[in-house]
Amino acid sequence: MTRLSYIWILTLTVLVSCHGKSDPEAATSTDSTAEAEGTKTPVTITNVIFSDLADSIQLNATSSFLQNSYVRSIATGYVRSVTTRPGEFVGIGKPLFTIETKESTVIGNSISKLDSSFKFSGVTTVRSSLAGYVTQLNHQVGDYVQDGEQLAVISDRNSFVFLLNLPYELRPYVLGKKKVDLVLPDGARLTGAISEVMPVVDSATQTQPVVIKVSSSAPIPQNVVAKVIIIKSWRPHAQTLPKSAILSDEAQTSFWVMKLIDSATAVKVPIKKGLEQNNSIEILDPVFSANDQVLITGNYGLSDTAKVAVEKQ
Repeated sequence: MTRLSYIWILTLTVLVSCHGKSDPEAATSTDSTAEAEGTKTPVTITNVIFSDLADSIQLNATSSFLQNSYVRSIATGYVRSVTTRPGEFVGIGKPLFTIETKESTVIGNSISKLDSSFKFSGVTTVRSSLAGYVTQLNHQVGDYVQDGEQLAVISDRNSFVFLLNLPYELRPYVLGKKKVDLVLPDGARLTGAISEVMPVVDSATQTQPVVIKVSSSAPIPQNVVAKVIIIKSWRPHAQTLPKSAILSDEAQTSFWVMKLIDSATAVKVPIKKGLEQNNSIEILDPVFSANDQVLITGNYGLSDTAKVAVEKQ
């Protein structure tokens, strides 16, 4: 082997040796960086929101007319005309029926033959005694009716109310109030005034009827079921967090949140819950500042002190 060949082989050996030593160090450095970055859990955050909260219950109330007027015949005879129809609103004194007796027809014709100037019809008019809606119409033209027989039913507009069957154990939350909110099936909201509490309780359901009067520009039919919202307690300017920010143990006896203490570290903060409304939960203790950042995603299963990576929402 020549001197030049020996030098060439020695050079290659040194280069291979140096390359073999540098690769493990680079790989180790890369793995360490990846491992450090892999310990950070991606999360999203929110701030404490201060808002008014209400603890409320919902009950059902049914629209009803407490009083009805029964229109009756004032003579025995035949119905000659009907000037109303079911569902019509009638005022006080509106003519509803005319009734002609069988005898009056005969007598009227005889008198007319004797003296044509004498006006005698023998027809009586039945009028409405109150303002309301005609809910029943029992006779039509040509029917023969007896004196005192029912001709129609009119629901008294002034007696329109919602009847709430109040569970007896909820009396303290309702009886002391003067106003309640009602929501109709079409989404319309009304303010009702608690008028009367019936002095009777249903033995099977242990509910007590409560009369709620409402004022509405549009007519409301009978038997509409509305939701009555009863406010049990009120918290003005309460500090709240979304439900997703609240964590608990399996027994749900201890609650906490994960709060950022710097840009990449979250710690466990025990809390005391208050009212819940929709997706918001009141935090009674501790008192957070408006700048505190709390985890709302990625927070489940984190340790007391955890490395996190905050993602943009």
